Amino acid sequence: MPAKSEIDPFSFRDEFGPAKIVHIWSPSVKLRAVVVIDNVAAGPAIGGTRMAPDVSVTECFRLARAMTLKNAACGLPHGGAKSVIFGDPDMAQADKERLIRVFAKSIEQLVDYIPGPDMGTDETAMAWVHDEIGRAVGLPAEIGGIPLDEIGATGFGVMIAACAAAPFADVSLSGARIVVQGFGAVGIHAARFLASKGARMVGVSDSRGAVADADGLDIEALAALKRQGKSVGDLERARAVDPESLIALPCEIFIPAARPDVLRADNVDMLDCKLVVQGANIPATAEAERMMFARGIVSVPDFIANAGGVICASIEYSGGGEAAAFAAIEEKIGRNTRLSLERSRAESVSPIDAAMELSTDRLRKIMQLRRWG
Repeated sequence: MPAKSEIDPFSFRDEFGPAKIVHIWSPSVKLRAVVVIDNVAAGPAIGGTRMAPDVSVTECFRLARAMTLKNAACGLPHGGAKSVIFGDPDMAQADKERLIRVFAKSIEQLVDYIPGPDMGTDETAMAWVHDEIGRAVGLPAEIGGIPLDEIGATGFGVMIAACAAAPFADVSLSGARIVVQGFGAVGIHAARFLASKGARMVGVSDSRGAVADADGLDIEALAALKRQGKSVGDLERARAVDPESLIALPCEIFIPAARPDVLRADNVDMLDCKLVVQGANIPATAEAERMMFARGIVSVPDFIANAGGVICASIEYSGGGEAAAFAAIEEKIGRNTRLSLERSRAESVSPIDAAMELSTDRLRKIMQLRRWG
């Protein structure tokens, strides 16, 4: 992947935000972090805390904007935000706890930001945050939370989006071949839920390897490898493939569930699928979105398809439980996927443009009704 380029996020400032960008540095624990609160018109902003060594301010802003669009599209009483911590998520547990707790105290006064788990953080990390400042979502069930990764809320939403989008791409989930790029919390559960609908996973990757099998891969064996700290590439009796060429594997449904910008102008023509369901946040560049539309590939945008986690977080924040969360995910993501693709077809515009219109129309109405700033 090309090196990240840092751009001043305020060069993107528009009618929606960003409202606030906060840089955090604590020399005592070598904490370096960024919080972007994009928009709070609908209420306090919910957005995950991502930990990776190569995050950036620009990435944080783009992720925060995706959360704004996601929450507005779903009609949630929350705005959009995101935070990133520069660091290795696989550091020693004691070091990670110390870093997360210092980060939590650093955002204590940002009362319009509610953090949640994201890539590199989990329910335990959110428990540390909540212990410090009394404000977090995606908490362990033992302290009253709905553990988003454990129950697979985001992966469930990806499956719902795939079900709703399948007719628009002339795809039947029964027997459909799926490829999952990024076999983490989202990818594992998306694969499981889609398999329950009759699909079979023929290709999968993580940060260390990739495997393929036209007859279908053993999802539970792969999940067991991940629990052991191994790579999907360690699966026996499967063909090893180059992770970069995974997108060229023939399939009906391709699910990017890894890092941002994995689908770009220089590789999107390699896709051999009918439907893309975006499990990761901002996995496709604007150029890639246009190119998929030109080729007739139906692509369900990230802020429509992967909203399951934040819907679940909102339900948790308001005191609801798992059953209410799954019902809301099914209703909201199914509806928004259909509305976006119907508008795309009726107006002959790309799904991303149709979904943007859907979300920004709702956001403008919210902003007209609320005093904010």
